[in-house]
Amino acid sequence: MLFSNTEPQIIVLLIPALVFSLSFHEFAHAWMAHRLGDSTAARMGRLTLNPISHLDPVGSIALLLMGFGWAKPVPVDSRYLKNPKEDMVKVAAAGPISNIVLAIVAALVLRLLFSTDLLTNSIKTFFIIFMQINITLAVFNLLPVSPLDGSQILSPFLEKKFGSEIVWKMQLYGPRILFFIILFSMMTDIHIFSFVINPIFNLFIFIFF
Repeated sequence: MLFSNTEPQIIVLLIPALVFSLSFHEFAHAWMAHRLGDSTAARMGRLTLNPISHLDPVGSIALLLMGFGWAKPVPVDSRYLKNPKEDMVKVAAAGPISNIVLAIVAALVLRLLFSTDLLTNSIKTFFIIFMQINITLAVFNLLPVSPLDGSQILSPFLEKKFGSEIVWKMQLYGPRILFFIILFSMMTDIHIFSFVINPIFNLFIFIFF
């Protein structure tokens, strides 16, 4: 998750929206794994919306200081899944899908309140931030770069077509590529992910408003 040039006055609105969105994302992974037969995350207390169970201390500090952070990944043991390859795709997809659902909910709330006196500037700003955070989380995590969810979703299809070596290379070089892109964005202020995220955010605005 990448945010930059955040104005100080919206930090108060951004932090709770981000904390809930990250927690909901990880909860969705845990819920799907539990539903498909793996109770590892549930036993470790991850089948909850409590942010304390999901937020990584180092990732949270990095988010505040550098604009980039992460939550604790949900543990999944594929041995307990009925169809390990297919089910791992479902577990991985659950996180981004949950963020898309939250973004739609935020957009619907804004739409319902749009012509009423209930839509104050603070409420409007909060839900716009909430929607943008969840769109960003969904799109970012769907990138086919390890260790993001997109690589887990894509791996079975690539392995079937090109063999296991391509999957191994994704797992090996993915984190390096991701780190380079993030570092490049921080140093140059050219935010590569924004080229993908902003059009989708604008599409949401167009559809709902």
